[in-house]
Amino acid sequence: MNNTQRLIYGLAITLIIFAIASIAGKFIPLGSDFFPDSVITHSVMLTFSLAVIISLKKVVPFRIAWPRFRTILKPAFFGLLTAIVINILLTALTLATGGKAEAHPLLEASTPLQTFLFVFIFASLAEEMLLRGFLQNILSPLSVRGIRVFRQKLSLPVIISAVVFGLIHLILLTTGASGLFVTRIVIFTTVLGLFAGYYQEKHNNFSHAFVVHMAGNLMGLVAAFM
Repeated sequence: MNNTQRLIYGLAITLIIFAIASIAGKFIPLGSDFFPDSVITHSVMLTFSLAVIISLKKVVPFRIAWPRFRTILKPAFFGLLTAIVINILLTALTLATGGKAEAHPLLEASTPLQTFLFVFIFASLAEEMLLRGFLQNILSPLSVRGIRVFRQKLSLPVIISAVVFGLIHLILLTTGASGLFVTRIVIFTTVLGLFAGYYQEKHNNFSHAFVVHMAGNLMGLVAAFM
């Protein structure tokens, strides 16, 4: 498989899995007071992502291992910093332009326990498995290309997976969320994806991407408990 094929297949499979997961979450309601309908979305996303990673293992160099504590400090810090800085800045901008502060629809409908289980852990795992576990890894041969930011290289697979991660959150427009709020989420998730992808690539370990994503969701978890 050449690099052009990797790019086409990687993007196509990612978008197909996301579309199937989104449709399943919308049309297969659980009817449970405890399990939100998003569980269906993320379960389908996680299952299909694992399936393609395993079936394409010759071209998807996926690696996961328990990380050393000292190697997750920076990923966790930058994930949390991203959430704090970008959300504060964009919320302030939203209020300054006459908009109103909004919470993520999933967080608004969840209890603290549900937020912990289904957003902080499960959603982070499912989304990272698709975007970093599958998409970034299938594009790994393209990592020789990229850009430098503050003397750090952001490879093409890292950038592509981060941009796709941000753009798929445009689906929040279908929930009635405002354009300003969705723009904030897209920017936040894109930057978060850059850190997740960077640290996965640096350590060659999916666990680091997962840590970054959970750290990025930590503010939502704290808000839920407060």
